[in-house]
Amino acid sequence: MSVGFESIHNQYEQTVFAAVLKGRALYPAVADDAELLADVACVALNRLPSRYIRHRADYAFYLTESEAAASERALGAAVKHAFEFVQARVALRVRV
Repeated sequence: MSVGFESIHNQYEQTVFAAVLKGRALYPAVADDAELLADVACVALNRLPSRYIRHRADYAFYLTESEAAASERALGAAVKHAFEFVQARVALRVRV
């Protein structure tokens, strides 16, 4: 019997990854370092609630407009914080 667990993922993963790639130009200390960009994504994902879905359409269907807007704001704030956090860590490392 095959169980379809491979179809389960966190709703925010792909949107965070896209936001990190889109926003990296604003943060030159981390923009070209794949490891640091992955750290940014991890920090951002850890600041967002876990929302596991099987299909993106399923999640979007059950959200109200205000919930979708709140989710988008939370995502933006989490990614901004994550970039600033990782960039500050890089700056501290350079000073030491």
